[in-house]
Amino acid sequence: MLRWVELFCCRVTFGAMKLSMMINYSGDFHADVDKVVELEKAGLDMVWVPEAYSFDAVSQMGYLAAKTSTIEIGSGILNVFSRTATCMAQTAAGLDFVSGGRFTLGLGASGPQVIEGFHGVAYDKPMPRIRDYINVCRMTWRREKVVYDGPTVKIPLPEGEGTGLGKPLKLINHPVREHIPIFWASLMGQSVKNTAKYADGWLPIFFDPEKFHTVWGDDLKAGQSERDPELGQLQISAGGMVAIGDELTGEAQSRILDFSRPTTALYVGGMGARDQNFYNTICQRYGYVDEAIEIQDLYLSGKKDEAAAAVPAEMLERTNLVGPVGYVKERLAAYKEAGVTHLSVSPVGADPVKTIEQLRDLL
Repeated sequence: MLRWVELFCCRVTFGAMKLSMMINYSGDFHADVDKVVELEKAGLDMVWVPEAYSFDAVSQMGYLAAKTSTIEIGSGILNVFSRTATCMAQTAAGLDFVSGGRFTLGLGASGPQVIEGFHGVAYDKPMPRIRDYINVCRMTWRREKVVYDGPTVKIPLPEGEGTGLGKPLKLINHPVREHIPIFWASLMGQSVKNTAKYADGWLPIFFDPEKFHTVWGDDLKAGQSERDPELGQLQISAGGMVAIGDELTGEAQSRILDFSRPTTALYVGGMGARDQNFYNTICQRYGYVDEAIEIQDLYLSGKKDEAAAAVPAEMLERTNLVGPVGYVKERLAAYKEAGVTHLSVSPVGADPVKTIEQLRDLL
């Protein structure tokens, strides 16, 4: 049962919603691809491939494109410090080509521990950098000569830098699509505002459909007020574990929800420095101030089990879909009401296809 919790994150079609799943970056990739192929036949719409500091996601997405025929394939995510802006554009156009127009570019900034510690690149201006990358990608896919002067990206190099021999160029190939969807994994403040303004989609974390406005509402509203209508509605990908059964009440429900405690404690307690952990801030803004502080204190003291035990049960229940049929149906309606277009669910159990079928019946 835990195997599926660890490996996959699925999304289910419901109106405009899509069914997708995320492959674990440290799992058995070939076994996971076999499962993707199996679930594609069962109606899987999308698969996301993360990278972190594991094998690169690009080669794996190319392999998935060859093994599948209908599912969309997304990077979840590629960080903007490990590749130049035009390399990111080339990569996305190439993956869209080999997949026949099935690629989605998920972008993010990662964090200083990975960017500076693994890539050896200064973690500088992450939000403006992602915005610059979005602009350069779209310019490249339109086959315009890439001439760009942003706060973090300057193409060609300005006078006085490099050899002075650089000249504006455009992509040689004609992309399958000149507008490849871009999802931005943003967490706070200006990053969320700019996601709502510039990106096709948003990849939040710990999304509570009834309370998310207390964390991100103002920033989303500010960004959407400046959004180009041609981008259409901001797509939102959010959800959690799913287990459906009339027996899943009380302790039975809690036992399933407890599976997410270690990961939640890792993010809330151990991601980033004590005074710069955005996941902890999200938890506090949801109203779990004392709990967030306690989780971080315990986690940073090496007491990971105690930190996991301190995660609020209410937060786990509200950010997952675990319970009887009627309860899960209510949660699905809440996500739809919140504007979620991609419902993320990690099926818990030995038969994920059956779980997805249950969800489809409810929808």
